[in-house]
Amino acid sequence: MYENDNYVNGYTSYQPSQGMPQYTQPAPQPEKKKKGAGHFFRKTIACASMGLCFGLFAGAGAYAVADGTGMISKWEAAQEASGDVAKLESYQKEIENMVTDGTGSTAVTATNVTTVTSDVSGMVEKAMPSMVSIINTYTEKVSYFGQVIEQEGSASGSGIIVGQNDTELLIATNYHVVENAKTLSVHFTDETDAEAVVKGTDSAMDLAVIAVKLSDLSEDTKSAISIAKLGDSESLKLGEPVVAIGNALGYGQSVTVGYVSALNREVTMESGSTGTFIQTDAAINPGNSGGALLNMNGEVIGINSSKIGGTYVEGIGYAIPISAAQPILEDLMSKETRVKVDGDTGYLGIIPQSVTSDVAEIYGMPEGVYVSRVEDGTPAADGGLLKGDIITKLDGTRLQTAEALRERLEYYKPGETVELTVMRSIDGEYQEITLTVTLGSRDSIQQ
Repeated sequence: MYENDNYVNGYTSYQPSQGMPQYTQPAPQPEKKKKGAGHFFRKTIACASMGLCFGLFAGAGAYAVADGTGMISKWEAAQEASGDVAKLESYQKEIENMVTDGTGSTAVTATNVTTVTSDVSGMVEKAMPSMVSIINTYTEKVSYFGQVIEQEGSASGSGIIVGQNDTELLIATNYHVVENAKTLSVHFTDETDAEAVVKGTDSAMDLAVIAVKLSDLSEDTKSAISIAKLGDSESLKLGEPVVAIGNALGYGQSVTVGYVSALNREVTMESGSTGTFIQTDAAINPGNSGGALLNMNGEVIGINSSKIGGTYVEGIGYAIPISAAQPILEDLMSKETRVKVDGDTGYLGIIPQSVTSDVAEIYGMPEGVYVSRVEDGTPAADGGLLKGDIITKLDGTRLQTAEALRERLEYYKPGETVELTVMRSIDGEYQEITLTVTLGSRDSIQQ
């Protein structure tokens, strides 16, 4: 700008002289102060102060955790016991147990909170010897243009070694894995195989126990396998990590991981019965049925079933809670082992119909096998079985379908005596009675 013919804008004024402008130097600017050693020292002190504060807070937190879990008192006691080797080792071991749960996962024992790592290889390695694969060679009846013919097929499943007696190794699995079995083959973790037979079944709970003779196992196999440790499914929490092990698609044992998605999930099975299950997003595929659902301690907390829920969605699998299954398995394990009869099997002489949970709810009837007709002169008639009775058990084995009754009779010879548990309508109410029936021969009845 110009002010009184003088240029003023950061420059000193100039005057025309002899027709030539005379420029002057720009006005001096204030000098910037140079950053000296004092500035660097102040920044260093500030950073050090912040680090010291962070360390003090972290140390206080660590001290609070150590004091809350009892580590401080243990350390002090360990120092006082420095002259006593036995006490020193004992205190050191207790301190180590407070820091780790023994599986490599850090833990605070005072609150029983465990931090789970993504590596489950150690737990799986310990659990795998108690897992088996099962091959079921079965016979099924198929109708072609009104003619019923029998044909053979095979299916794969999984099992869990849950015990043994003096002569047998006992394996838990699903009922549908061994249903209609003609022969059963068990594949162990050491790549050996052995023949198995059905010891007991509970079709309503989709549970079964099969047995392998100990005499059929080599000493190497006996030393390679182990009995699974059963856990408590009642203590499970939503979001708890779980591991599923099973013979997926019949390719051999595989491992999948996931979480507990839901507890006490009510599901209707293909048989029509309704049960309560553990829901998980761990992949459970065909062949996984009968395998183990494990917690992070390697304990069995469920028996997987790929048949429940079908294959309509992904990320939803179900397992039978072990706390509900265990008493049933123990009962099945105590039963006499039977093999299918080669030839003429036991005969009752009734026309049975299935009473599923849906039918039972609609008509107010117990679940089981409804006797729609009793043939004259048959073992059923002689044993006191009446039309309208509902058979719920045969020699203690629960029955839910007519097919399950027919299959169970294949393990009895003509002339053997069985105990039938029956629900009978008396004065409008169903009451449980027990009948003893001596089985006959179908051929002799027809003659």
